[in-house]
Amino acid sequence: MRVIRTEEIIQQIKEMCIEANYQLASDVESRVRGAFLKETSVLGRQILGQLSENLDIASADFIPICQDTGMAIVFIKIGQNVHIEGLNLEEAINEGIRQGYEEGYLRKSVVKDPFIRINTKDNTPGIIHYDIVPGDQIEITVAPKGFGSENMSRVYMLKPSDGIEGVKQAVLETVKLAGPNACPPIVVGIGIGGSFEKCALLAKKALTRNMNQPSDQEHIRTLEEDLLFEINELGIGPGGLGGKTTALGVNIETYPTHIAGLPVAINICCHVNRHVTRVI
Repeated sequence: MRVIRTEEIIQQIKEMCIEANYQLASDVESRVRGAFLKETSVLGRQILGQLSENLDIASADFIPICQDTGMAIVFIKIGQNVHIEGLNLEEAINEGIRQGYEEGYLRKSVVKDPFIRINTKDNTPGIIHYDIVPGDQIEITVAPKGFGSENMSRVYMLKPSDGIEGVKQAVLETVKLAGPNACPPIVVGIGIGGSFEKCALLAKKALTRNMNQPSDQEHIRTLEEDLLFEINELGIGPGGLGGKTTALGVNIETYPTHIAGLPVAINICCHVNRHVTRVI
């Protein structure tokens, strides 16, 4: 049995909150810079150039990529041979978020009650998803999510007979309705299967997958490629001002589902698709 103290978890999460907001993941950054070279719209190319310049400034001057530094989403995989000592784990995770957002001078965007909207002033609590896995390590992914794009996300409870074409229609409808409001170019995370809540979780997880690692299922990989092409054919473009680069990538995660259902969730993220993973 391996012992891991919560002080280590707090320190790692603090650093990850800051890193995620100041330095874009390499796969996402390469897509932004690559899109600049491929974009045919003059205005779209100009916007992509500004986004690339913004990434350079954020990294060099150690300032957030975006003013919306997000609500902290944490995925934590805990090895079943790990014993955690110290604080309650959830308290430790939120302490790491609190320290990261305070020491990193990141905007605090969380309100304590959805109707009585008083700011918690430290960006806690985060949204935490736990998994128990084999082994004696803890894998943590911190993915701060801004709500300009989060608000454009949707869940569809399709019929099995809707099939792949029904899924495509749902995704394209969601992207069209989002238009410029999701701050394109976007990254599209899609969850298919499971239940109402499971497909939404899958869609969120899909956003944290490296975009250079397509699905290992051939039919899903083909669907990712088809949807990316069709989304970019919509012509929404960078900033919603037209062009070929509406989406930088489409990631799909699936799960077994009920014989009577085809749940689909589309979680949209702007180009600032932040995620950092570390293993303790």
